[in-house]
Amino acid sequence: MMVVEFMTHSSFGGSLAMALAALALSATLAFFPWEAKADTRAMPGSAAEVTLSYSALVKRVAPAVVNVYSKRVVQAQPASPFFNDPFFQRFFGERFSFGIPRERVQQSLGSGVIVGSDGLIVTNYHVIKGGEAFKVALADRREFEATVVLSDERTDLAVLKINAKGEKLPFLTFKDSDTVEVGDLVLAIGNPFGVGQTVTSGIVSALARTHIGVSDYQFFIQTDAAINPGNSGGALVTTDGKLIGINSAIYSQSGGSVGIGFAIPSNMVRLVVDSARNGGRIKRPWPGAQLQTVDAQLAESLGLDRPGGALVRDVFAGGPAARAGLKPGDVIRAVDGYDTDDPQAVRYRFATKALGGKVTVRYLRDGRVAETQVALQPPPETPPAHKTLIKGRNPFAGATIANLSPAVADEIGLDALGGKGVVILSVNDGTPAAQLQFQPGDIVLEVAGQKIDSVSELVGVTAATRQQWDFAVKRGDRTLTATVGG
Repeated sequence: MMVVEFMTHSSFGGSLAMALAALALSATLAFFPWEAKADTRAMPGSAAEVTLSYSALVKRVAPAVVNVYSKRVVQAQPASPFFNDPFFQRFFGERFSFGIPRERVQQSLGSGVIVGSDGLIVTNYHVIKGGEAFKVALADRREFEATVVLSDERTDLAVLKINAKGEKLPFLTFKDSDTVEVGDLVLAIGNPFGVGQTVTSGIVSALARTHIGVSDYQFFIQTDAAINPGNSGGALVTTDGKLIGINSAIYSQSGGSVGIGFAIPSNMVRLVVDSARNGGRIKRPWPGAQLQTVDAQLAESLGLDRPGGALVRDVFAGGPAARAGLKPGDVIRAVDGYDTDDPQAVRYRFATKALGGKVTVRYLRDGRVAETQVALQPPPETPPAHKTLIKGRNPFAGATIANLSPAVADEIGLDALGGKGVVILSVNDGTPAAQLQFQPGDIVLEVAGQKIDSVSELVGVTAATRQQWDFAVKRGDRTLTATVGG
């Protein structure tokens, strides 16, 4: 293509140059007619059009995002079993006592968000899990000792408190996460890899992501804003400067960001924070129904036009779902007007509501759509839990157990509506129960030939001395049996 340069040294020269340029341009367009299309692009008309920036937003919200340091003391194990040999230690003397397990301090780093001027901070449960001491560093580099007000493994959230000595701290306010739409601009703020506070931008890539596997209540906001290790517990904010989620997980095969990050919605975060302010115990509404995902095969058998929704497998007698008229075989399609594509969505919608009042449930029965009002009530603790740590010389030593009830089942995420039995809540490391690989949620059915229906029965049977122990436990849909020596 011919390049034309306009010169303006004199009026005559300028006129001649312009004429020649016009002639050249006409000749060019004759040979290349497709380049005659006008270029509609324009230079910025003002400084404001040039300087498009998130800086004002970042200055407003970043001071409320903090670093959270968790510390615990662990035993460093010897590098070789020979180091524990008494002769080896005597030969090398006390100064070579490296065979003895030594204590070392293990630290982890995450992020957090100040959600109250009084020093209340929300972060991920996995950031503080196992920690014995906690420190919070503000964006201005001030540091404070922190205490745990509430930790909830089921939602992967924890609430910390720092003493700002009466000083009003910067904090973020919550935005209703149900108002967010795919395509909305968001910022992710945290401390990835410990490099310091970092801001990344992106959009909301998807909503209501389930089956992520990082918490019991799986209903995440997905974003392509870069999230990396260390961002956990940090803020996901909208362009109006409000907290829309807590960054919690990434999908990655390398450990770095590939543009698929997940945040816990602010409506769930707000429930946990409010619980921390009101006594530190979370009480969630309970539908009182066992639910199952409606896949393509099940949808066809039910005569549905497409998969989706939550099939009611069973209802708890006298529970909220039963009193609302829901029956096995019904398919829940929406709660309070929000579509529910699977059981996780139903549980999320109930869990983010306050106790008291009702929600509207839309469901399908025999091909017809119907609605009902379900009461928002907590699961009953009947019978009482009687949480007990088993001790002594028996297979269950080191396990904390409880009487099975809807409340206990809901607490540990067990899909059980009721019935008698004893369930394992937790297992201490290094105990007989841990060596036998008992897990939270295991239901003890029988020990030493005796059927177990209560905590007192299991405590009684394990108090005896035996040469051999026979037992049976239920794990999910399987019954496991074993025999071990006493």
